[in-house]
Amino acid sequence: MPETVTGPLVTRDTVADRLRTLGVEPGEILLTHSSLSSLGWVCGGAVTVVQGLLDALGPDGTLVVPAQSADLSDPALWRSPAVPGEWWETIRASMPRYDPRTTPTRGVGMIPETVRTWPGALRSTHPQTSFAALGPRAAEIVAAHAPDCRLGERSPLARLEQLGARVLLLGAGYDSCTAFHLAEYRIPAPLVEVGRPGPDGWEQIIEVSISSDRFDELGHDFERDRPVVRGTVGAADARLFPLADAVAYAERWLAMHRPRTDEFLHPPV
Repeated sequence: MPETVTGPLVTRDTVADRLRTLGVEPGEILLTHSSLSSLGWVCGGAVTVVQGLLDALGPDGTLVVPAQSADLSDPALWRSPAVPGEWWETIRASMPRYDPRTTPTRGVGMIPETVRTWPGALRSTHPQTSFAALGPRAAEIVAAHAPDCRLGERSPLARLEQLGARVLLLGAGYDSCTAFHLAEYRIPAPLVEVGRPGPDGWEQIIEVSISSDRFDELGHDFERDRPVVRGTVGAADARLFPLADAVAYAERWLAMHRPRTDEFLHPPV
C-alpha cells in the first residue's frame, strides 16, 4: 500500500487561529524563530506559515526573522563538514561578498528564507547575522546594523528591545533564541577575530565572542522563573515572551552560570 502522510494537517487558518489563541496581538512586533518540520503536514509549506503569521499580526504588525548567512565565514572554522586546509585561502579569495538582496540564509530554516524573499521584505546589512522584516516597522528595525556588531547594541536586537517586541519560538528551542546573545554584549565576554568576505576582499573584524552554549539550560530556568506563554501550533510547541525580559534574565544568568573571562580568542589559522 502507498505510504500515507501523518498529520496534523496545518493550513493558513490553522496557523493564524492558533497564534491568536496563544496571544499574538494585531499590530505587535514579533521576532520569530521557527521549525517548519515540527508543525506537521503544512498545506503550502513555508509560504502558508508566513501567511498565517502575517494574518495574526495584521497590517499594522511587523514580522522579524533571523536571516543569517553563516557560510560567509572563515573556512578554518567550518565543522559540518570541515574542508581541507589547503582549500582555505582559495575559499577566502573566492567567496562572494554579502548582498542583502541575493545572499541566501543558511541554518535558520525555510520560514526565514521565505520571509527574506517576500515582496516588501527588508534585510539588515550585517554579512553574517542579518535580520529580515516585513511590516510598517521593518525599516527602523533593520536600519543601521553595524558591520562590527553581530548581535549587540548596534544590531536589530537592541532596536527590537526598545520597541517592546516579543519573541515567538515556533517549534524551535531556546538554543536558537537570538535575544540571549544581546545579553552577551552586556556582560564580560572575550573578543574574537571574525573572518568574512568584504568589499575589498577578505577581512578580519574584532567582535564580541558569542556562543549558544547552555542556552537550553538558560531557557529552562527563564521559563521557570518568568512568564512565558506556552501552547501549540499544529504539532509544534510554541512559546511567546517579551524580548526585553529574556535579555534581562540572560544577563544575570550568564554572568552567574557561564562566565567567560578570556580577553581574546584566536581562531585557527
